Amino acid sequence: MISLLGIPYDDSSSYLKGAALAPERIRSALLSPSSNSSIENGLAFDQVGLVEDLGDLVLPLGEGHRSAITTAIDNLLQLGKKVVVLGGDHSISYPILRAYAKRHPVLHVIHFDAHPDLYDELDGDKYSHACPFARLLEEFSHVRLTQIGIRTLNEPCRRQAIRFGVRVFEMRDLPAPSLLDVDGPVYISLDLDVLDPAFAPGVSHYEPGGLSVREVLGYLQSIKNDIVGADIVELNPLRDYHDQTAMVAAKFAKEIVGQMVQNSPNR
Repeated sequence: MISLLGIPYDDSSSYLKGAALAPERIRSALLSPSSNSSIENGLAFDQVGLVEDLGDLVLPLGEGHRSAITTAIDNLLQLGKKVVVLGGDHSISYPILRAYAKRHPVLHVIHFDAHPDLYDELDGDKYSHACPFARLLEEFSHVRLTQIGIRTLNEPCRRQAIRFGVRVFEMRDLPAPSLLDVDGPVYISLDLDVLDPAFAPGVSHYEPGGLSVREVLGYLQSIKNDIVGADIVELNPLRDYHDQTAMVAAKFAKEIVGQMVQNSPNR
């Protein structure tokens, strides 16, 4: 069974708040009568025994939230769960992935984003939503990272990508047939601003020239590795239009669950 967990946190957002409201909106979209529970590989999101919704994680105030996230994910992994997290800003990926990295001697993160999120620090904050993968890779040398859809690769992040050996596929590089040729179990981190703003108006950082919803679905459905976990982050309902982006996030959640089940070695 796959566990759905909300992490309503946006205190590390560098521009606009609002991502903390996202888990509730994504759940509402998952239940919306405007669509149904079908997954494109033939499964149904609401079929008995497929998904359990654990609600939202209650976070302590202050910096203790990171330890609380890591502990919660680690407890689920101890039970043999695969977890799909509904964020939240992208800073939550670091404490989530700390739990995964400690349990997987081989782990490949596939990261969809307009931004590389590799800053050593931003505005004096080393745990900003612009920094999660710098923190992850400096702590866990065995983790590998592939980034898809990047279109803001400035010089500081370029140096960090070289330092950590990150495979960066910018928008101008796509399509790239080899980008999903990776080893070991996979964790997916999907920032909704990987999409062109025309498809996802409900994000804080608009970056034109991104992927379409269909292109992202094509990449997700092309992953052949065991998918051990995922997060969907950076939905900002305060900027959304008729829940358009929330519906996209729900679609991605369904398809990630479907791919997790399809690729499971225990299926």
